[in-house]
Amino acid sequence: MKTLKLKQVIIAGVVGSQFGLPVFAADNAATGTNGAASVDIPAFAADGGSPAQEAEIKALKQQVEALVEKVDALEQHTPTAQAATISDLDQQVRILQRQREIDQETATAKAATAPKISLGANGFSFSSADTNFVLQLHAVLQFDSRTFFHDDNAKGVDGFLLRRARPILSGTVARDFEYNFTPDFGGSQVQIFDAYTIYHGAPYFQIEAGKFKPPVGLEALQADVNTSFNERSLATDLVPNRDLGLAFKGDVSGGVASYVVGLFNGASDYNSTVTNSYAQNNKSVDARLFFQPWKNSDVNGLRGFGFGVGGSYENDNPATNVTTSLTPGYTTDGQQKFFTYNKNVYADGVHWRLSPQSYYYYGPFGLLGEYAISDQRVSNDNIGGKKNVDVHNTAWDIAGSWLLTGEDASYNNGVTPRQNFDPRLNHWGAWQVVARYAELNVDNDVFSGYSINHNYSLANPTTSADGAQAWALGLNWYLNKNVRANLSFAHTTFSEAYGGNKYASGSVPAQSENVLFTRIQLAF
Repeated sequence: MKTLKLKQVIIAGVVGSQFGLPVFAADNAATGTNGAASVDIPAFAADGGSPAQEAEIKALKQQVEALVEKVDALEQHTPTAQAATISDLDQQVRILQRQREIDQETATAKAATAPKISLGANGFSFSSADTNFVLQLHAVLQFDSRTFFHDDNAKGVDGFLLRRARPILSGTVARDFEYNFTPDFGGSQVQIFDAYTIYHGAPYFQIEAGKFKPPVGLEALQADVNTSFNERSLATDLVPNRDLGLAFKGDVSGGVASYVVGLFNGASDYNSTVTNSYAQNNKSVDARLFFQPWKNSDVNGLRGFGFGVGGSYENDNPATNVTTSLTPGYTTDGQQKFFTYNKNVYADGVHWRLSPQSYYYYGPFGLLGEYAISDQRVSNDNIGGKKNVDVHNTAWDIAGSWLLTGEDASYNNGVTPRQNFDPRLNHWGAWQVVARYAELNVDNDVFSGYSINHNYSLANPTTSADGAQAWALGLNWYLNKNVRANLSFAHTTFSEAYGGNKYASGSVPAQSENVLFTRIQLAF
């Protein structure tokens, strides 16, 4: 027997309930289920029934038609139809998911080839997607003031100055070639301080070429933005400043040992100038070895210890008919010249330097010291005849620092405050106290042979000192990694030249130098 369709079953059930229940009710009433008297049930009329029954049947038909429509709709959602619908929906979802994966792959591929731009505390950076080509923009701005005390006979000038104003372009080319270009707009004229490229073949072997700092002095090699005081010490007066040259350098065992050796044009001492047009074959070999034996140690107290030695060697042969070449000499903390050679003095022979050096940084404590020797053969031309002297000048300094707020001190990386300056949050940045002592001594032979009528000496003892001693104290405030304010005071005294000559009025050594420094520095 065939199974009735769902629609037929429902219709039969509805019809049966509508007709069967009244008949059952009538029969029950007639016989009496509880022994009560029977109730009369009206008979159907001959024409098909009463008006009430016709209305009832009509309403029943409407209900049946409505049920049929609902059943038809339900029949369309049989398990087979539902399965087909679900399959279609699943297919559409899979298509959408794949399309999303394709979009993501396209976006990833596009991002992999798109240039990258970043901006932060370390400056602006633009690079290719593979970082093989990078352009970084940095800047250094140092706005200083100097105030001299008891300088009636000295030349110190009070006032504000733009000590450094340097936009810095650096980066890499073709992955392995680093470059740096640093002009300086501070001072009275624009200068190019750094312009070099470095080939990074491997950490232990690199080649540097261009204009950069020769590898001799410890404080001289420290970045300008990281020095403890506004000006470097007297010891830096005896080491070379920036020069043109070619150098080979590298780090061994992750920086446990490092070396630099290079050939340079032959720069004079830091604040002196040997004019190359007055000398021949005066190329200088400069080198430095530095060790940080416990740099990678697990013992924190030893990691920040480093020591080494830097030096240079050259042989200056003067050109013919030389009248002058060895000019401006050594300067104080206040950048006043306290020693200069006479105008008729020039480099004539071997010039070598040696600078043993060391530093130690542990937590908030920092200590830096170095000794410098500059030994140079110099000559002069006078009416009384040529004088040739081997000048042996020496200097040394030691500087200490302590971060009152507990941050880590560093030779290379400056100071990063634990909390940037924000008075609304009661944050006041990092505070550091610094102290330094330094001496510079000029060879007494430089002043021998001086007389008022005939000057056979290499320097004038009435205007140049044969030594200087300087101490300085300061307070540095790091508002954040990029902004810093300095306040320091330096006191310098001078030693009288050979023979006990009294300094001329108006010369720098005529009295002690006392100068107050301030600085506002912006660097990123």
